[in-house]
Formats: sequence, C-alpha cells, structure tokens
Amino acid sequence: FILVFSIILHTTFATNLPRAREATLIEVSSPTEVLIKAAGLGIDKKHSKPKAAVLDQSANDDAAKTAVWFVLIGGSDPLIQTEKEKVAFQKIEEAFFGIDNIRKFISWEADYYDKRLKTDGGKSLKIEKSFKINKALLEEYLVNKSVFQKFTNISASVGMPTIMVIPESNNDIAPLDLLTQNPDIKKGAEVIEAYLSAKQFSVVVPEQQQVLQELSSTQFALGGSDDDYSYLLALSIGSDVYVSYNISISTRIVGTSDVKKAVVGCRAYETTTGRLLGTETGYSQERPSATNAALIEEAMSDAVDKVISRIINYWKTDLKLGIQYKCIINVSNVFDSEQAEEIIFAVGDACKSVASLLKENTVADHTYDISLWVNPEKYPAVSDIYRAIKASYTGEGIVKRVSISRKLILLSVEEE
Repeated sequence: FILVFSIILHTTFATNLPRAREATLIEVSSPTEVLIKAAGLGIDKKHSKPKAAVLDQSANDDAAKTAVWFVLIGGSDPLIQTEKEKVAFQKIEEAFFGIDNIRKFISWEADYYDKRLKTDGGKSLKIEKSFKINKALLEEYLVNKSVFQKFTNISASVGMPTIMVIPESNNDIAPLDLLTQNPDIKKGAEVIEAYLSAKQFSVVVPEQQQVLQELSSTQFALGGSDDDYSYLLALSIGSDVYVSYNISISTRIVGTSDVKKAVVGCRAYETTTGRLLGTETGYSQERPSATNAALIEEAMSDAVDKVISRIINYWKTDLKLGIQYKCIINVSNVFDSEQAEEIIFAVGDACKSVASLLKENTVADHTYDISLWVNPEKYPAVSDIYRAIKASYTGEGIVKRVSISRKLILLSVEEE
C-alpha cells in the first residue's frame, strides 16, 4: 500500500518533469554548447476544448525541458552518470525542471518547428524543434546544488588528470613526426587541446626533442618492450589518460563543385593499463570550398566531446580507489628462479601494505608487473610510495629505484 501510494503521489505532483523525452544530438557547437533537436508534448488541462495557444506554449516548454533532460540524463554520454549523482539529482529535479529555471540553460532556440502534429483527437500537440544548451552552465548549477563534486576540490587533493594527445600512425612514420609535418594532424591535436583545456584538464602534446630521451629510457627499462608507441610514450611522460586520433578527408564531385567531408576517430585509453575508456567517430557536413582545418574542427568537435564524458566518468570512478600507478619490479639474475619467486612474494607483500588495491598484470620468473591504487593523502608524492615499499620489504636482497615518473615506478631487487 505504501509503495502504491508513493507512486501515485509522485505521479500527481511531479508536474514539472518533461513529458516527451525524445531528443537527438545534432552537433557539438563549442566546448560549452550542444545543439539538440527535441520533441515537446503540449497539453491543456484548463479547458474542456484545448486552446491552440495553450497547446503551443505547453509543447514549446516541454521541448525545452526535454532538450535539457537529454543533455543531463537521456543521451549516450549524459552529464549525470554515477548512481550517487542520480540520487542527488532526484531530490531537486522537480524544482530544476521549472520552466523559468530551464530557460537559463538555453542559449538559442529555433523560431520554427521541424514537426507539428496534433494527437489524441486534437487534445494534445506534439512538436519538434532545435535548441542550443549551455552545458557549462548546467555543470556549474549542479555543482552549486551538490549533485556534482567540484573539480577544483578534486584537483586540490589529487590533481586534475593529465592527458596526452597524440595521432595514430602506422610503422612508416612516427606519431611525433606527423605532428610536425602534417598540418591536418596538427589541427586535430589543437582542437582536442582546446576542448580538454576548457574542461580544466592538464594537456600534454609531446614535442619530438622533449620526449625522445624519456621514451628510450622507458623502453630500455621495460626490456626492449614491443608495446604500442603511444602507450610507452604516455607512460614515459606520466599522463593519466592518453587520447589518440585519426583524420580522413574525402572529396567528391556534386554537379560542377567539389565537396569535401572530414571523418575523425578519437579514442581515450587509461595509461597505466592501456584499457580503452571510450571511442567515438565524428563527421563534418559535406561542404564545397571548405578548408581542411574547418572540416577537421567540425568533425573533431563532435567526437571529442563524447570522449571527454567518458574520461570524466573514469576519473570520478578511479578516484574512489585512489591514484593509480604502474609498478614494475625486476629481480636481478644473480638470484635463481626459486629465490626470485620468494623475492616476488615479498615484494608483493610490501606493495600490498602501501596500496588500497593491487592488481597483478604479469608475474614472470624475474619480473613482477602490477597496478597500484594509493591513497594520495597518505602518499602525496610518488617518491613516498617508493620509500614505503623499500621500507616494508623483508625479502632477500635490497629494493632499488631504477626510474620514477608521475605514473610509472620502475624498481629492481639487487644483491646486497
């Protein structure tokens, strides 16, 4: 009885929530705005014979609510993602969807309908029209209402995620060479940089001379690893996430004009494991006489906005466990296989005493490859982690530092 009553009560009083809840993302207009086509369902409860003006206003208001609802909850990459955020938003959703509040987040709306159709024997009106929604204002509002945690609060304790941006490449040319030699590839990196910077991420676009030495030392420390170039580079410069991308521009003749279209692929990976966080494809419109740069910006904007949503969701989730590091321990060959096994067991125990969570990636005869999640308040610097592991180790030999970067800890166990 109580459950039934609560459902009836919610249905009776939840008058501000959108009715239509049908919408489509048209384009990402900028790092802060998206263009949405939304349906609206107009009703007139005051008159036995519905008034056209009332139906129109009701449908317009409902379409506006639906457009904002789509950005918040309804799309494939909504702003509200975690269960905690959903519960917090439910507490304020009735007031939030008041039409005066909703209008604050609409920066533009079409002055015409894409569709207009009377339904239910003329008692209701269904429309479709387009709106531009300001996502930045939405995020700010939800932070102020404690639905979202303020990113500055997160960054104060653990730092914002550092993201490396690098193009995909085949074996013929290195990605870093593509950045300097191909203007289309360079433009792609610039667009991604702009979007990430607008979201307050720390962005790294590696330059050739800056990273070659670090990359070489990382490969050497990993024993001449054949791992993906981008993955090794991300580890060497200490990014939390790396974003790779590719660009393709096609041309065809329409009538007497050449029209061009850009297609871009954008992928985000977790640096310490190489795990794919999200992949999206973006498209520009076919346009005559358009520059490659304009087409790339249009297509990349569509793709990178969705990938950023995946990165934000990953970062929120991962922070619950602590800061993640990749740690590789090599045991000296002076120890035989049985000794090395006991040493690896002892190293594992030392690492577990430091980590809130430990995941084993590889356990070989003389190599121990793990991922660690560490409390940043207890171990604010990566060197603190090394010191704690070294102090906790009770096995044969001595733990020594090979190399330590922001996300990669390379250690060895040597004979004393």
